[in-house]
Amino acid sequence: MNLKALFAAACAALTLGFAEQAVTKTIQLPTDGAQLKPSSLPGYAKAQTNCVACHSAEYMLYQPPSAPRPYWDAMVKRMKAVFKAPLDDADMPDIVDYLTKTYGNEQPR
Repeated sequence: MNLKALFAAACAALTLGFAEQAVTKTIQLPTDGAQLKPSSLPGYAKAQTNCVACHSAEYMLYQPPSAPRPYWDAMVKRMKAVFKAPLDDADMPDIVDYLTKTYGNEQPR
């Protein structure tokens, strides 16, 4: 038996050994302490679908309440560009509108 065949056989044996020992594990995550603030704005449902799929709604609470629309626009674009959030470009303006009016400087006083 040549070296390549011996190596392939050893890898196959190891793979089978590990497969027999594989165990499914589950984890229980704590419930999210914060929820997005409900709104009739179209961006609310889009933020529910897209934003909190990756991070807690608590993240919005840590943003400055004086943050203007360009800040939220940059944050949403950053989530897509840097963190690869699966955002549809057509949904982004609605999400920015919701975030600005709900957490930013366009909140009702």
